[in-house]
Amino acid sequence: MEEKKLIIAVDGHSSCGKSTFAKAIAARLGYTYIDSGAMYRAVTLACIEEGVISGQEMDQEALRKVLDNISITFRPAGSGSAAETYLNGVNVEKRIRGLEVASSVSLVSTSAMVRRKLVALQQEMGKEKGIVMDGRDIGTVVFPDANIKIFLTASAGIRADRRYRELKEKGEDVNFEEIKKNILDRDRIDSTRKESPLKKAPDAIVLDNSHMTPDEQMVWFEELLKKLYGG
Repeated sequence: MEEKKLIIAVDGHSSCGKSTFAKAIAARLGYTYIDSGAMYRAVTLACIEEGVISGQEMDQEALRKVLDNISITFRPAGSGSAAETYLNGVNVEKRIRGLEVASSVSLVSTSAMVRRKLVALQQEMGKEKGIVMDGRDIGTVVFPDANIKIFLTASAGIRADRRYRELKEKGEDVNFEEIKKNILDRDRIDSTRKESPLKKAPDAIVLDNSHMTPDEQMVWFEELLKKLYGG
C-alpha cells in the first residue's frame, strides 16, 4: 500500500465498533487513526464543564467561546498503544467515554457551529492522506472523495450489550435498559439532525457486524482491500 496512500472512512451507528474496526485497519496499513467521535465527545465535555448545556438547549455565545479556545489532540499512551484524547492539554480519554458525555454528545453534535469547527480540523488532519477516520459523516461530508467508504451497523440490542459490557469492565455502575435507550435516542437524533445527518454514502459498502468477531471483520476488510487494490 506504500505506493498509494488512501483515505478510509468508516461511518455508522453508535456503539457498533467503528473505532475498534478503524484502529485495526490503521494498524494493518500503518496509517494514522483519527477518532472523530472522540473529538465530539471532547467538545461535549468542555460544554458540560463550562455550563454551556441546560437541558436540551445550549448557550450559543458560551459555545462560541468554548470553540474559539478549544484544543483537541491525540497522544499515544505508550509504545504501540492506541492514542488517547487530550482536551486543552489534559487527558480526558476516560471521562469522555462515560454516560454523562454520551447523554449529551448528540445534542452537541447537532450544532452547525460545532460541526463546522471539527470538520475543518478533520480535513486538515487528512491532507497528507494515509489515514483512517471513523464517525457519522466522514464519507458524506468530511471526506466525500475517500478512497474506501465503509458503513458499519449492528442491531440496537447487540450494540447496547457491547456498550454495557464495555462500561462494566471499566467498573462503571450502568443499567442495560438505560444504555439501550441512549443508543436508540442517539440513532434518532443522529439520523434526523439538520446538520450532517448520519446516512450511508451512495458508494459506501455496508457491513453488518451483529454476529461478527473483530477478527472476522478484518478478514472481510482484507478481502475488500484485495478486491479494490490487490491488497
